[in-house]
Amino acid sequence: MYYELYIDVLFLENFMMDSLLLLAVNRVLKYNRSYGRIFFGGAIGSVLTCLAIAAPFPAVIKLILFHFVINSLMIITGIQISTVPQFIKAFLLLYLAAFALGGVMYAFRPYMRHMSLLYAAGVGFGFLISKLSGALCQSVRQEMVICEVTIYTEKGEHTVKALWDTGNKLTDPLTGKAVSIIDPETEKIVVGAAEKARGFHYIPYRCVQGESIMKVFRTEKICVHMEEDRWVNDAVLGIGESDISGDGAFQLILNPDIFS
Repeated sequence: MYYELYIDVLFLENFMMDSLLLLAVNRVLKYNRSYGRIFFGGAIGSVLTCLAIAAPFPAVIKLILFHFVINSLMIITGIQISTVPQFIKAFLLLYLAAFALGGVMYAFRPYMRHMSLLYAAGVGFGFLISKLSGALCQSVRQEMVICEVTIYTEKGEHTVKALWDTGNKLTDPLTGKAVSIIDPETEKIVVGAAEKARGFHYIPYRCVQGESIMKVFRTEKICVHMEEDRWVNDAVLGIGESDISGDGAFQLILNPDIFS
C-alpha cells in the first residue's frame, strides 16, 4: 500500500491551519503581533511539516518534530515569544486551539483543497493591497508638511522632525487630549523619570491591520516650530509599534488638534 502525496496541497492546508492557530493564540493572549509576522510563522510551520513528512526520518523523530520542534518554532517566529512562561502558555493554548480547529476542519475535509487555496490567495491579495496602500500613503505623506518640534522632558530638550498629519485624529479618552505619535526609538531617548512618574497608560486605536492598543505618556511641554513657535503644555504622545516613517524622514506624527 502506498499514498500519493501532493506537496502543494499539503503546504496550503498546513499553512491555513498553522496561521489560523497562531491568529487564535495571538488574539487570546493579546500580543498584538502583525498579520505579516503571524503568516510568516504559519508558512515556516507548513514548510517544516512538508520537509519532515518527505524526509526519511524514523517514526520517533517525526513524532518529536511534529509535536515539539515545529510547533515551538512556529510560536517563536509567529508570536515572537521572549520568555519561558509566555512560551509555555502559548504552546498549551496552541494545542487547545488545534483540537478545536481539528474538529471543524474534519467536517470540511472534502473541501479542504479548495478552501486552503482560497485562503492562500486571500492572504496574498491582502498583502498586495497592504503594499499598494502603503505606497499610496507614502506618496501622500511626501506632500504633507514636515516641521521641527522640540520635546521638553525630564531628560531635557529634544528636537525632532515631525509630520503634520491632518489624518491623525487619535484622542486620549482619559484626558480628552489629542495624541501625537512618536517613534519608539526616539521615545527611549526623551522619556525620563518624571514622565514615568506621571504614569503610562493604554488607549485603543484602529489601523490597517485592525484594532489594537497604544501606550501613551504625557510630556512637560512641546514647541512646534512653524512660521511662529506654538507651545503645548502637558502634551500626550503615543508610542508607535515600529519606525513610523520607514525611512527616518520624521520621528513624530503631529496631531493638528493639539492646538484646539
